[in-house]
Amino acid sequence: MKERILETADRLFYLQGIRAIGVDTIAAEIGISKRTLYNHFASKDALISAYLARRFVQPQPSDKPPAEQILGTFDRLERGFASKGFRGCPFVNAVAELGTEDKSVRKIAVAFKESRRLWFRDLLLQLGVTDAEGLATQLTLLIDGSIAQDLVRNDPSMARAAKQAARVLLGNAGVDVGGVGAPDKPQRVKKRVST
Repeated sequence: MKERILETADRLFYLQGIRAIGVDTIAAEIGISKRTLYNHFASKDALISAYLARRFVQPQPSDKPPAEQILGTFDRLERGFASKGFRGCPFVNAVAELGTEDKSVRKIAVAFKESRRLWFRDLLLQLGVTDAEGLATQLTLLIDGSIAQDLVRNDPSMARAAKQAARVLLGNAGVDVGGVGAPDKPQRVKKRVST
């Protein structure tokens, strides 16, 4: 039951917003009482924290070369942008909705963003990049910027543009990106249908 509650909260919070969805809506969607929900999550705040913790997924270890892993991030983003249910970064959305005063939400959002930056940094260190910290921050900004641009423009190719900027940054840092993540042949990416 706890997993069903969390799955339902995840879907509704992400697609409709945390403030827009009350625990009564989640309970009704599942067909349980609010009391049953509260037996598993003591408060809506506890449910929000569990939702964000569920979304906090670390990149999977890979045998691919570091530059390929870095640039592959932008390919995954483009596929995500093209999906019908894409609504941006759940951590940024939560902070935007609940404000920076909600310390628990802000803490998990910062932890998620920092974990992504550190993942980039570790890959850059493997590549021998001198300023791995700085470049990791720049790559993270490219990710967040492409997400914002896609949301505003409804254009998945924003991830491809960010990927090309990442190639330039990597090249300027002395990383041989040769054929790795080379510019793709122009392709049509279906835009998601706005509802």
